[in-house]
Amino acid sequence: MKSYKFEIFTSSLEKNIREGIYKSGHKLPSVRELKDKYQLSTSSVQNGYEYLIIQGLVESHPKSGYYVSTFFGQSRESIKTNRTPIIRDALFENNLASITSLRKGRKLSEFNVAAPGDLLVPQKLLLRTMQQIIREQGASLLRYYPSNGLSDLKDNIAKRAAGYQTILNPEELLITDGALQALYIALASVCNSGDVVAVESPCVFSMLEVIRVLNLKVIEIPIDKENGFDVDFLTKACAKNKISAVLLTPNFHNPTGILLTDEKKKALLAVAQDYGIALIENDIYGDLNFNGIRPTTIKSFDDSGLVMTYSSYAKTLAPGIRLGWLSAGKFIQKAEQIKFSLGSTVSPIYQETVNRLLSTNSYEKHLMAFRKQLAKNASLTLGLLNENFPEGISMTVPTGGYSIWVKMSDTTDMDYFYAQCEKIGVRFTPGYTFSFSDTFSNYFRVVFADAYTPKRIEAIRQVGQLIR
Repeated sequence: MKSYKFEIFTSSLEKNIREGIYKSGHKLPSVRELKDKYQLSTSSVQNGYEYLIIQGLVESHPKSGYYVSTFFGQSRESIKTNRTPIIRDALFENNLASITSLRKGRKLSEFNVAAPGDLLVPQKLLLRTMQQIIREQGASLLRYYPSNGLSDLKDNIAKRAAGYQTILNPEELLITDGALQALYIALASVCNSGDVVAVESPCVFSMLEVIRVLNLKVIEIPIDKENGFDVDFLTKACAKNKISAVLLTPNFHNPTGILLTDEKKKALLAVAQDYGIALIENDIYGDLNFNGIRPTTIKSFDDSGLVMTYSSYAKTLAPGIRLGWLSAGKFIQKAEQIKFSLGSTVSPIYQETVNRLLSTNSYEKHLMAFRKQLAKNASLTLGLLNENFPEGISMTVPTGGYSIWVKMSDTTDMDYFYAQCEKIGVRFTPGYTFSFSDTFSNYFRVVFADAYTPKRIEAIRQVGQLIR
């Protein structure tokens, strides 16, 4: 083993420190003293002290010298227990775990994550496109992009929207870091702390959490599995309360999968216009219709600027593509200020990649295959639930998106149900995460956006059979 000149004095100091002869805070010999005593160079002595510092035995005090470390002699446990405990929100942690992949070696059969599974993500298309862009643009991708987003990308988003009768002004578009940032910007643009917002019920946990972070009050508007968003209930709520915004998902609502008719969309818009209320429309699943033409948006009927529509590509391309957009309507001035305060640039490589896909037919070709697979998965899931779960359950039948909303009988012990799921290694999203109340305690959501392997099919069968 290689030896160093400084060991002639460091071994002695280390022994005295470890045996407690030199206590914490004890001043050690100066560089000059050790240099003269052991006939060493200045650099050798300094190297020796650096070695002792790395060992955690010594610390340097500028212009004063070297001292035995104030931390030496304290065990790791004593240091750890002296720290202030971190207090977390238990409900938040539990709900977050209910909608998030654990990724424990893929041992679990996860039906709780609202994102396309690895086998349904167009990996080759995305990676090939990214590689082409990196080769072509190189270091320019490392610079800031415009705060509101790449102009060509906004133009392409607007051109595509025109294909489903939605007129988006590129000047009113903001490119965002995913859909949740778009929602945050939209709500913050029209609401102040303590304001009241109307939200669909059930409503996904992520949306509810944004509302909670902004310290907003909520009126929950029921979703009827036959007719969708209850417009009459909303009208009564607006008549009795000062509501600042209405938030809903009209196309393939999560978790029910319900698609609102154009008549319902127009009726909702009429209520918003009558009361001068901002209507925030989540169109994240709009491209995922199983058959027929792509549904319209509420935005397509709006000439008042009250409708703010947002979407992203995390649900249609890959969850790691953190790129969304917000059409802010008449609220664009406030929205772009909030957007800038949250971070001026969305990832250039994501912007360029999505722009390239939209400017060719690549995105549409992918969507055709993806929608077809989702439709097959939905049919298979409904069949498995009907065949294997006990009588008394009811389910929504989606015509797009990726979720099925299941209600168990009122006599079902849901704690026992989830315990059996854990034993088998199956995860659904519990209904209680979809409301600030306990209205949906006997419900759960099934996401069918991943490939169905024999293991996943068998997992659903086993859960159903165990609770019969």
